[in-house]
Amino acid sequence: MRRKICVRHEADYPCSCGMGNLYRFVEPVVLLLLLKKGRSCGYDLCANLEKHALTDAEIDKAALYRTLRQLEKNGNVKSTWETGQGGPARRVYRLTKDGERHLEAWAAVLEHLSKAMTRFVGDVRRHRRPTTSKRVSAA
Repeated sequence: MRRKICVRHEADYPCSCGMGNLYRFVEPVVLLLLLKKGRSCGYDLCANLEKHALTDAEIDKAALYRTLRQLEKNGNVKSTWETGQGGPARRVYRLTKDGERHLEAWAAVLEHLSKAMTRFVGDVRRHRRPTTSKRVSAA
């Protein structure tokens, strides 16, 4: 799936504007987990999400399932119902070829953001005011 083209950036610019769910970075983590696992149900993805999270924000189950539905709607994942022995049917997700391309687009966006954040942090550190070590003593 092609990245959406932002009016602010060129087509080849790794822009996060059209990438979806940037706030908690749920989407790229789900795509990566499906690439690693091959296929997985939502419950298993949820169990592994926190270990692979890109932020410290808590990722709730509702955000995961919304993301999975949107990824499926966009053709990045496919799901099937699996009936197993001794348990309810469960929806199992797998990454599509479009999903693999979408994950590569996410990797480009995250690499760009990583470089931008590194520059930003460097600027902050280079321009911060020196702290004085004077302490005001209580009289």
